[in-house]
Amino acid sequence: MTARACVVALCEMVHGQESDLFALLTVKELLATRDGKPYHRVGFRDARREVSFPIWQDSPWAEDCKQSWTPGICYKLRALYRETNYGPQLEIRKIRAVNDADRLDGYDPQMFLPRSRFDPAQMLAELEQLVEAKVGDAGLRRLTLAILTENREKLLALPAATRNHHAYVGGWLEHVLSVTRTAVYLAEKYDDYYPDLQPRLNGSLVVAGAVLHDIGKLCELEWQAEGAAMTASGALIGHILQGRDLVREAAARQAAAGQPVDAERLLRLEHVIVSHQRLPEWGSPKPPMTPEALLVHYADDLDAKYQMYYGILRDDALAGTLTSAKNVLTQRLYRGPRES
Repeated sequence: MTARACVVALCEMVHGQESDLFALLTVKELLATRDGKPYHRVGFRDARREVSFPIWQDSPWAEDCKQSWTPGICYKLRALYRETNYGPQLEIRKIRAVNDADRLDGYDPQMFLPRSRFDPAQMLAELEQLVEAKVGDAGLRRLTLAILTENREKLLALPAATRNHHAYVGGWLEHVLSVTRTAVYLAEKYDDYYPDLQPRLNGSLVVAGAVLHDIGKLCELEWQAEGAAMTASGALIGHILQGRDLVREAAARQAAAGQPVDAERLLRLEHVIVSHQRLPEWGSPKPPMTPEALLVHYADDLDAKYQMYYGILRDDALAGTLTSAKNVLTQRLYRGPRES
């Protein structure tokens, strides 16, 4: 391949197009045909498209694939893109691992990670503005803003999950900002509906809890070449307890600086965090036991589920009015007649 060949994005290729491209090898599985003949199934992707196809035993690439192709490594390919009955596939003409010289053709190690449709810096700025405007309790406001500021760079890229919903660069901010917007609406609505609630609904707790409910994802998740992955502490402890720990540690720093958070408010904020997934099988040791925790739980659950619906309806290729049940919700969705 020439050093300055025209490079296109895998996600932009159309049927029958041959071009140079950069792609991440995500899968290499050794399988066997019905006749017992070995072959490899490989998968390559960029940020918005993944292709999976076989490398048969008689392919000119069979030995190279077996000996040197490594999942997690980025490659420069020249390939023909085809849409088939088995999904999109590549007919490889040339392939090699990327090198530093490829940066001149647009290669970036981050280019293979899926990304939010929205600008992370703008989302973080809006989130901070909501905290400034809607968290009237000074202690909670300082605590929440301090945590966002201290973790700014990591939050700009943090996913919300390894799969299922918002599992991409900026996904945490997209999800948390959406949850917080909903939480602001719910807090104002129900405080207006029930002004005689005892004790009265604390809007500051609702908004601070919405912003911080998933803050433990800072410890639970990390980016690897293949995408978002669970850390060791994420697997062993989880984001809920780690989120409470992060909030407690930040509150201790605030107290040491002479700006303590009210102990009762801090306790209630911790409860919002530990109860936001509601069920033990989802990771919460306690169900929501305060109105504030209840509102954050449903704002969070709705946003995650809605994004799953969006992904299923966008990606399902099954013909007809119903989607397949082979999706993250393990259920069929009704889309109705397809528009022509």
